[in-house]
Amino acid sequence: MWRYIVKRLLWMIPIILGVTILIFTIMYIVPGDPARIILGVNATGEQLAAEREALGLNRPYLVQLGDYMSKVFLHFDFGNSYINGRSVTREILERLPYTVILAFGASVLMVVIGVPLGMTAAVNQYSWKDNAASFLALIFTSVPGFWLASLLSILFSVKLKWFPATGVDSWKSFVLPIVANAVQGITIMTRQTRSSMLEVIRSDYVVTAKAKGQEERKVIWHHAFRNALIPLITVGGNYFGFLLGGAMVIEIVFGIPGLGNYLLSNITTRDYPCVEGAVIVTAIMFSLVMLLADILYAFVDPRIKAQFAGKKVKKSNA
Repeated sequence: MWRYIVKRLLWMIPIILGVTILIFTIMYIVPGDPARIILGVNATGEQLAAEREALGLNRPYLVQLGDYMSKVFLHFDFGNSYINGRSVTREILERLPYTVILAFGASVLMVVIGVPLGMTAAVNQYSWKDNAASFLALIFTSVPGFWLASLLSILFSVKLKWFPATGVDSWKSFVLPIVANAVQGITIMTRQTRSSMLEVIRSDYVVTAKAKGQEERKVIWHHAFRNALIPLITVGGNYFGFLLGGAMVIEIVFGIPGLGNYLLSNITTRDYPCVEGAVIVTAIMFSLVMLLADILYAFVDPRIKAQFAGKKVKKSNA
């Protein structure tokens, strides 16, 4: 098991390095002069040249890349903002919890609502429950998150005044953003659960368990659901990245000071160290979630445990 986890951890290294090189290269070649961003449009040529020298912008690309990667991965230092001079690392750490809360809360809703709904649709195939779940999933899959967020804000904040419209004053400030961020995830999880369960409940071992007189609920939860988990874990892990990106968009609608607001504002002002730091941290978060999904694979699928324990899975003679 530990060999499996270590292997997945090692796979994270080239991914994070690749993202870092890519975002640094993009910021390096895009139009714009960091020295002029810092000093303003009224700076003289001598001042600009001195600032470029102080920032190390006159050095070759590979030297700048090596120095940046050394600071990021050896000292966890993303540099300072060109605009306000604050530490990028500190600003990201201050804003990161808001984005994590939105993405994690949406993930919980996606699983808690989507999985039971999909199981109900699969068990009652072609019934009104199945048709209703499929219809709702089809409708809400097409709804953009930012548009739904605006509607929820107008209805529950402006009209009914149940929740605050912007800012972060209490736990109520997270309710509408989490719901808006989770809706598409719920529909996708519902459809995937229905598809996986329909495939599993037609299997011979499920039919045999029912023929032996076992209670249907036990057959569904203890036999069918466990074997349907692997594609659900895949969808949940991959969709976390979408939820993370959706949280960044929804933060702007609700005025939440998370990574989304931070990234957008700094893209607008071309504050390159802030953009680079936010993108790298987002990539690290997504990689960690995918690592968690891989570890869940090992707990759900005994074949993975056996493979990394040097054992062979015994095949039953059916």
